[in-house]
Amino acid sequence: MLNIQLARKYSTAIFEIAQEEQKLEEYGKELAQVRKELFSVPGAREFFQNPQVQPKAKKELITKLFSKELSEVVYHFLMLLVDKRRIALLDAIEEGYRDLSNKAQGIIIADVTTAGEMGAKQQEKLKAKLVSVTGKKVQLRMHRDERLIGGVVVKIGDKRMDGSVQGRLAALSKELMANN
Repeated sequence: MLNIQLARKYSTAIFEIAQEEQKLEEYGKELAQVRKELFSVPGAREFFQNPQVQPKAKKELITKLFSKELSEVVYHFLMLLVDKRRIALLDAIEEGYRDLSNKAQGIIIADVTTAGEMGAKQQEKLKAKLVSVTGKKVQLRMHRDERLIGGVVVKIGDKRMDGSVQGRLAALSKELMANN
């Protein structure tokens, strides 16, 4: 619980700075890049979570990896996280930042699940349809599930739109069972 509260404070802090500097998207991309690149390396998460590893070593690694790629604000924010021994919370901080940034920009996330790959043109059509239905900017987060057989399931917040073959078969089965 304490870590969630701490992560929320840090994500709010960097969000407010980004909003003030009108760099919500830029800082968001940088934080996502650091999170992905830093914690995708086997053993990196353990390295940053280990209290026996000196902050100086952690800072040196971050400097070698990101000093030329990041804005000064995001770079110093990462150094602060190391100093305060909060770098292990980067996942939660980046997620919190993304949520705040999306809300401020009027962006909603649509989780789209399909049985197979959805082409770029299909994604654009779906995105345009969701924009017209919701009246907001939409970002698609794609997922695959072969059990759907075909079609698509879209989840936005707590709303679920099931246009999958599996969903239609389940509805038909339910209807047939109700008629018996």
